[in-house]
Amino acid sequence: MRANPRPAALNVVAGGFVVATLDLTYACAFWAMLRHVPPTYVMQYIASGALGKAAFEGGTATALLGVAFHYFIATMMVLAYTLVSGRYRALIQHPIRHGLPYGLLLWGVMTYVVVPLSQAQPSAKPLMLAVVTNFLMHLLLGVICAWFARRAHGLRG
Repeated sequence: MRANPRPAALNVVAGGFVVATLDLTYACAFWAMLRHVPPTYVMQYIASGALGKAAFEGGTATALLGVAFHYFIATMMVLAYTLVSGRYRALIQHPIRHGLPYGLLLWGVMTYVVVPLSQAQPSAKPLMLAVVTNFLMHLLLGVICAWFARRAHGLRG
């Protein structure tokens, strides 16, 4: 990393903010349009990963907890890429080439590790449109992680 860690840390946090905001906006808009699911429910679903079914009875408090979890996880995604790219410089030299596979990794870890190990109740019958759009969104999020890692290491553009 750079000699001055402050700009690097700011880029990691900014990247986490962008990734989480974009992903949360996508999820809320997607489910609102498709199934008329309110944003509060989407946020409570995120909190249900830790709280189980009780998250849906907590109102605004558990929705905000879900948002906090979401932003924390997104920031950790950017931080992980930033730390690894400090050892493997090619990861920041080609953010699209390496960000897309990172997005695939993020999707796989979230879909097949994090959510199944959480207390969140998976859908009994996954909707193919949701699976495809979520997959594509994670590819984009991987590129965004790579781009902010690039900035954290002092590279622009």
